[in-house]
Amino acid sequence: MATTNDIKNGTVLNLDGQLWNVIEFQHVKPGKGGAFVRTKLRNVKSGKVVDRTFNAGTKIDTATVDRRDYQYLYKDGTDFVFMDTEDYDQIHIAAEAVGDAANFMLENQTVLIALHEGAPLYIELPPSVVLEITYTEPGLQGDRSSAGTKPATLETGYEIQVPLFVESGTKVKVDTREGNYLGRVND
Repeated sequence: MATTNDIKNGTVLNLDGQLWNVIEFQHVKPGKGGAFVRTKLRNVKSGKVVDRTFNAGTKIDTATVDRRDYQYLYKDGTDFVFMDTEDYDQIHIAAEAVGDAANFMLENQTVLIALHEGAPLYIELPPSVVLEITYTEPGLQGDRSSAGTKPATLETGYEIQVPLFVESGTKVKVDTREGNYLGRVND
């Protein structure tokens, strides 16, 4: 058992028999009344985000979560296969647990996997990754009908919007949280 003073981003709480990941938290001490902690929580299984407020000093149940580095090996049917970088054990993770991270993962990439009692909860990617554009239409000079962007397909098969000057074969930096183009990468 912990108290609300121990809440940090990334803490996993066990509330009402479900696991919730703390996305944001704020300790509030109003001039009148008792202090409280305002949190934004994401359900580990469903991905649903809720706001929840706790009185300061309240006891909360934290879940034991083991975060370890794994290397993404390959996709096996609908499952993704990862290898522990320390003991080389392989685990299969269902596509539902991988979620949107599949749009930005390449083979042999290292990711952080959160495990609770041996079951994978979620996958954490770095904030940005470098991927190559496999296909995009050539941008025409003076074409501003779409606010200066065009669709481009990444090497993972995911489609993002890029500026008109970006061509096929270009390596770009992509935000893994929002799926946005961040810029070109020079080799």
